[in-house]
Order: sequence, then C-alpha cells, then structure tokens
Amino acid sequence: MTTPPPVKPVRRSPVADRLFGWAAQGAALLTLGLLIGILVSLVIGAWPAISKYGLGFLTSTTWDPVKNEYGGLVMIYGTLATSIIALVIAVPVSFGIALFLTELSPAWLKRPLGTAIELLAAVPSIVYGMWGLLVFGPILATYVQQPLQSLFKGVPYLGALVSGPPVGIGILSAGIILAIMIIPFIASVMRDVFEVTPVLLKESAYGLGSTTWEVVSKVVLPYTKAGVIGGIMLGLGRALGETMAVTFVIGNFNQLDSLSLFQAANSITSALANEFAEAGEGLHQAALIYLGLVLFFITFVVLSLSKLLLAQLRKSEGAKT
Repeated sequence: MTTPPPVKPVRRSPVADRLFGWAAQGAALLTLGLLIGILVSLVIGAWPAISKYGLGFLTSTTWDPVKNEYGGLVMIYGTLATSIIALVIAVPVSFGIALFLTELSPAWLKRPLGTAIELLAAVPSIVYGMWGLLVFGPILATYVQQPLQSLFKGVPYLGALVSGPPVGIGILSAGIILAIMIIPFIASVMRDVFEVTPVLLKESAYGLGSTTWEVVSKVVLPYTKAGVIGGIMLGLGRALGETMAVTFVIGNFNQLDSLSLFQAANSITSALANEFAEAGEGLHQAALIYLGLVLFFITFVVLSLSKLLLAQLRKSEGAKT
C-alpha cells in the first residue's frame, strides 16, 4: 500500500495580504474621516449661535423664534431625563429577560420567546409614538398620574415630582416608550454574551452548590461585563437619538416650569424634527444645528464614560488578584 504524497501548503500571495491590509486600514480611516467631517460641518453650521451665545446656550431656558432668542437647556434636560428613565426601566427588565432565556427557560420556549423579543426591534418608531399617544398616554393619565397626584398631594418634593396636567404626555411617558423600544436591543446583546460564558465554568459553580443568582453574579457577569456594558450603551445611544416616538409623547413644550415627571417638555431630536424644516437661514437654524452638536458631544461623553468604566473594572480585577 503506497502512502499518498504529502499535501503541499498553499502559499498565498503577499500582494493579496498587503491589499487586504490597505483595504481594512482605508475603511477605518474612512470612518474616522466621516466622523471628523460631521463634526466640522456641525461646528460651521452652528457657528453663528456659538459666537453669540457661547456656553451660555447650554444653561438658558429661552427658546423664542419670534424674538430670535435661543437657549438649549430645556431640550438637553428633556433628552437626558427621558434617556435616564428609559435606562432605569429597561436595564433590569432586559437583564431578567436575558437571565431567563439563558439559565431558566425550558428549551421549547427559548427560541420563540427570543424571536418575539427581537421582533420588537423591527416595529417602526412612529408606531410606538402613535401607540403611546393614543393608547398608553390615556392609560398613564387615568391609572398612574391621577392616583399619584391624589396620593402625594401636599407632600413636599414628591408632590412637585408628580404635578402637572393629567394628560398622559410628558417626560415620564416618553421615557417609558423609549424603555420599551430599547429593551429588545439590550436584552438581545445580554443574551448573546451570557451564552458565550463557557459551560464548564457555570457547571463548576453549580457543582460547588451555587444558586442560579450566584452563578450569574459571580461567574457570568464578571466574564461578560464588557458585552453587558456595551449592550447598555447601545440602548442608551438608541434612546438619545430617537426622534419620532419621543415627538409624539413628550409634549414639545419649550419651557421648563418644573421638574415634574409628568411635565410636558422637549428633546433635542424632537426640536430638530419639528423646527428644522421651517427654520430660516440665520440664528434659528444655527441654534438648531448647535443642538445637534450638543447631542453629538453627549453621545461622545457617554461612550467615553463607558470605556473608562470598563478600564476601571479591569483595574479592579487586577487589584483583587
């Protein structure tokens, strides 16, 4: 019996490797160039407002196109408040969904339930906005806002927190709608990263007598913290940039009368959607572009903070070992 001749390894051309490297590097540089181009164009477009108001634009609550006076604090507050409310609601719910799908769900339910949750991400944002305005808003006003106002009437701080006309639109309503919209994104990422955890690690923890919560908190979360934080940041970015759904339910009110959760307000994206088409060239348009520039920096700060948090977590792990 003759042995077959050894198979010679196929040598690939170094030219192909070099071309692939250049293509990958070009794609990365193109992305960076686009980012810089967007930033430069925003600065140029917003320069009339920047030169007139400076950083005072960020602390002024005046938004009066008739008098040509503009300040972005109301929109910035509305954007941050609704996004924070959305995260407070969505993160625990998404964590519970991911935990159930990866650790507790029976096999026959895991796939259809996961698919159903992912399908929520395919619903257009305008549908969420219409549902929030026509269905969820009246329910919130009748069964949440009015009872809370009756319960906390005259109570310091808490009474002011739930004050406002019981019409079902405002910051809380927008935050809840955003939470429903970002839950599929965060839950899907958490589920995927939880499944990446080696089965051997989890089985070893179970073998030592750990409960499901102990396995998740002591094994799964430390192993997948980068992916979990990435999923949360993905949801936060979705909440910060959402336009149509927020426009329907936030009230589009350019004054900050109180810090009530039921107070009608405005957001950066909603103001841009409502006013940019009608804004004439000049200070009004520049102020709106200035708002876009502020939103750009908010997302940049959020991303930077997430990177710092991950770096701090890795540093803490090194200190423990």
